[in-house]
Amino acid sequence: MTAQSLSRRHLLGFGGAGAAALALGTGLWQSDLAFAAPALSGNPFSLGVASGDPRPDGVVLWTRLAPDPFAADGHGGMPQRPIRVDYEIAADERFRRSVRKGSVIATPALAHSVHPEIHGLHPDREYYYRFRVGDYVSRTGRTRTTPAVWATPREVNFAFASCQAWQDGYFTAYRHMAEEDLDLVVHLGDYVYESGVGTNKRGVTTDAKFHTEATELARYRLQYGLYKSEEPLQLAHARFPWVMVFDDHEVENNWADETSENNDDPAYFLARRRQAFQAMYEHGPFRHDQLPSGPDVQMYRRLNYGQLADFTMLDTRQYRDDQPCGDGSSATCTDRLDPDRTLMGAEQRDWVLQGFARSRTRWQILGNQAPMGQTDQDPGEAVNVFLDPWDGYVAERNTLLAGAQDRGVRNLVVITGDRHQNYAWDLKRDYADPDSPTVGSEFVGTSITSGGDGADMTPQGETFLAANPHMKFFNNQRGYVRCNVDKNRWRSDFRVVPYVTRPDAPISTRASVVVEDGRPGVQI
Repeated sequence: MTAQSLSRRHLLGFGGAGAAALALGTGLWQSDLAFAAPALSGNPFSLGVASGDPRPDGVVLWTRLAPDPFAADGHGGMPQRPIRVDYEIAADERFRRSVRKGSVIATPALAHSVHPEIHGLHPDREYYYRFRVGDYVSRTGRTRTTPAVWATPREVNFAFASCQAWQDGYFTAYRHMAEEDLDLVVHLGDYVYESGVGTNKRGVTTDAKFHTEATELARYRLQYGLYKSEEPLQLAHARFPWVMVFDDHEVENNWADETSENNDDPAYFLARRRQAFQAMYEHGPFRHDQLPSGPDVQMYRRLNYGQLADFTMLDTRQYRDDQPCGDGSSATCTDRLDPDRTLMGAEQRDWVLQGFARSRTRWQILGNQAPMGQTDQDPGEAVNVFLDPWDGYVAERNTLLAGAQDRGVRNLVVITGDRHQNYAWDLKRDYADPDSPTVGSEFVGTSITSGGDGADMTPQGETFLAANPHMKFFNNQRGYVRCNVDKNRWRSDFRVVPYVTRPDAPISTRASVVVEDGRPGVQI
């Protein structure tokens, strides 16, 4: 088969994941004329580079060719034809010890994004990578493979983040994150927001094409182009491999399976979801397993970090029942207690529980989108909770937490985004029972920017602390959570900035909270 005879199906496959021949850089691409780069209007690597989903033998790399990421048609200023993209992986930053070279095809169908999956690397090793198109060379990215499955690493260092509304402030926290000493980053959703940015807390004037809500592919692509053009975000992507899941705003606020926030026609909403998922895939270091199929995408998955930890990434949007009692919050909604209500769907729930039973790692880490612990808003006898997170799906929460304890999970720690606040609290087997045992710990991380400038303590925080005895820490500033985990203890450092509505904020550690091996619950 010649390069010219490749079908559209083959091109889509190569663009989405990188076929074996391309990943190895074999003879098909020895010709400099095969899908050679045309004259471009500017740097095609304007959105940076990234790596993700590390394994012991490799990672997935990412870039998108977009000399004009703000082009209104969503094509990024690229011609409507396939382009060859070369990549190189090396053991050193100057690429004197090159270990892999190859090519992948960037196609218009996927906005000229590429996702080559690299294999054959050594476990627990640092590597550097870069891309080339014509005379243009991308910035250098740094990535790292995970330890071998049987290895006993001394520790893992990672950060988790979520909720980066461009209109609410500057992404300064990512610049600080890029300076940390981390093995990986976990992003827990709301990577972009669907809403327009005509009015913004940055106080800048934006083009009218960014003022509308994203509902179609070209507009979602523009939104990702706006967000990913931020230099601090590019730095953090280039510095570490990321593990990413979505929450709601990558599509629309508080959607649930086929139900949109405003109860749009399901056919319309699924078409919107399909386009939103495609744009998400085009702009992140996702493997071919995460290539959307219509309006569906396989996002829940598990990544192993030797015998130390398992990262189990959840999907709490695609399979859930609609929020009970019309969403919002309630002290009287009994539907939230319905034993048949699901947030994860039966298949995902069974998969998680089976993972609990089979795994023998010291730490079980759940990458979760909305808070799992109970958030009572009433210090009195009433239990007034939000209905979109796990408080709206009580029976399934109890099944999951009891399942972890009954299956002998040694240390269950849930890391969560969504709430734009920092919490550290205990996970109880049944919050309705005052004597219920603590079976795990949860760290809820604040937003990168969403909500604008925060405060250390708020009246709501005081209410939460009074109403929820399992809550040990509250903070309402912006930032991320840095975690150091070894065989004896887990430490979460809540890294916060004093403001986001202007750039260059300093960062500090507001609090450090510990979980001790074999002792469920957080220790301040």
